[in-house]
Amino acid sequence: MKYLLLLLTTIMTFSAARSQALPPYQQYKTIPSVRLLSADSTGWELKAKLQKNKPVMMMIFSPECDHCKHETEELIKNIDKFRDIQIIMATPLPLKEMAAFAAHYKLHQYSNILVGKDYAFALPSYYNIKNLPFHAFYNSNKQLISGFEGSMSVPTILKIFGK
Repeated sequence: MKYLLLLLTTIMTFSAARSQALPPYQQYKTIPSVRLLSADSTGWELKAKLQKNKPVMMMIFSPECDHCKHETEELIKNIDKFRDIQIIMATPLPLKEMAAFAAHYKLHQYSNILVGKDYAFALPSYYNIKNLPFHAFYNSNKQLISGFEGSMSVPTILKIFGK
């Protein structure tokens, strides 16, 4: 009986500890190695497209999300304030919807914005996403600064990068 009680206590302790584990992005603190698809269905490696010595804002979004749409509009209105920040916008939703979203906001015309479909659905689990948009901020060495779920204002984003 003592052994059974000890076994149950041990299992419950490890289960509780495991459920409180940090999501991978907070454990590894680096940008994940994932492949994304462009609107034209060409694949590309995320880390290979990152510009050297530039901080990165990763935004996981849904083309159907009103908060994501509003934030994208605000980013575009203030794009000059983001010229030294690389913006990666990724979605796990269908390529057709992502392409329509990118075309609507003319995201291809901004050299510091890359849009891609996470066709392997790797990012939601890496970032433990529960709400969209999700943001992950990385310094120029591509090390995590912070992560945030939900809409963010342009001044708040810029403050994270010290601007």
